[in-house]
Amino acid sequence: QECSKKQKNDDTQSTSVDALSSSDGFEEKNEFHTLANAKILLSDCLACDSCMTSEEGARVFQQNQKELFRILNLNKKCDTSKHKVLAVSICPQSLPYFAAKFNLSVNDAVKKLCGFLKSLGVHYVFDTTIAADFSILESQREFVQRYQRRNQEEHALPMFASACPGWIRYAERVLTNLVTSHICTAKSPQQIMGSLVKGYFARQQNLSPDKIFHVIVAPCYDKKLEALREDFYTALYNSQEVDCVLTSGEIVQIMEQKNVSMTDVTEVAVDSLFDEIKEGDVVRHDGKRSDGYLEHIFKHAAKELFGMDVKEITYKALKNKDFQEVTLEKDGETVLRFAAAYGFRNIQNMVLKLKKGKFVYHFVEVLACPGGCLNGKGQAQTEDGKPDKALLNQMEEVYAAIPVRLPETNMHVQKMYQDWLEGVDSKKVQETLHTKYSAVNQTASNLDIKW
Repeated sequence: QECSKKQKNDDTQSTSVDALSSSDGFEEKNEFHTLANAKILLSDCLACDSCMTSEEGARVFQQNQKELFRILNLNKKCDTSKHKVLAVSICPQSLPYFAAKFNLSVNDAVKKLCGFLKSLGVHYVFDTTIAADFSILESQREFVQRYQRRNQEEHALPMFASACPGWIRYAERVLTNLVTSHICTAKSPQQIMGSLVKGYFARQQNLSPDKIFHVIVAPCYDKKLEALREDFYTALYNSQEVDCVLTSGEIVQIMEQKNVSMTDVTEVAVDSLFDEIKEGDVVRHDGKRSDGYLEHIFKHAAKELFGMDVKEITYKALKNKDFQEVTLEKDGETVLRFAAAYGFRNIQNMVLKLKKGKFVYHFVEVLACPGGCLNGKGQAQTEDGKPDKALLNQMEEVYAAIPVRLPETNMHVQKMYQDWLEGVDSKKVQETLHTKYSAVNQTASNLDIKW
């Protein structure tokens, strides 16, 4: 059984769908009508045909530039009762793409991007780093708890990271509960940002969540699938936490089609979730190509479980550069063994070892894209669908140069735990920052897929 994730963008089996069909009732001509010609190839998304229902496919293809333009034009009409507050949240791994693409510093790039989005009619532009702070802190806490329960609970360890939607979709649709029970329950930064915007920020602005249209700018197409999850939907307000996901490349397409030059765009500071405060310079988390779950959890666990302060982490590459391990030794014994597994070939090897009972790791940072989030198909591809290695190298240099900020040092996060989430160990924290993952349509033969 060949996995269809191996399809290339030019595969004849790839399905191309119009960005938004005419049946959606949005046929009037307006200033954005010429920008709706973009198409998405099904193979652009890491979730293949067998992982996606036809209904999901249709909804994914509706998350595109034209959906953004529909809201922008709605806001230009006189009927203010139908207006939406338009908020855009940008993932940290998208910023190096814009910086490298336009030969800007990362701080200038984010200000230019903010200025461009606001020139279109966007009201607020946020940085999702604060959401990653929450996600990392919750993942750290959960790992320590799982480690302490490892002798009482069969599925306590290993723990797998939960931030990558391509990996999550694959685990739920193809693998069994043998794997999903090991996935960390902390929401991804994208979905925590959804909770922050539709929950905390909406309350601060005295807005109903359904009055906010929340867009995420992300490196990959799988984020579109993640936004559709039923557990990220609030029936009371008929509102998703994230209404639309646009890839970094789709934002550049808008710029190109509107003939916008970044040199002519006015720089505007990124907004903050807190009153009228503006965000400062861009910061990131530890980790070369991702939000750094492995490094943060490793250092936290070393301190909490073994009283050891780890300043620098040494990676050991195993079969390839996308499968690396990190270990902690105490008194001549290896007490922590972590790994980073990027790309489906490494993921499959990891799962087979788990199935055979030969798994040696306590935690694995799992990412579907080889090379990590910076190499997402929504930003690091050439026109023929191949990785743009030169651009990716530039992006990695830009990302590595961004200053690191520890999640624990973000005072806004600590204050929100108390004021908004009712304490670190509250029921509201579980409801707001966590979710559940479980297998769907389990089939034993799926573990025998050829890679």
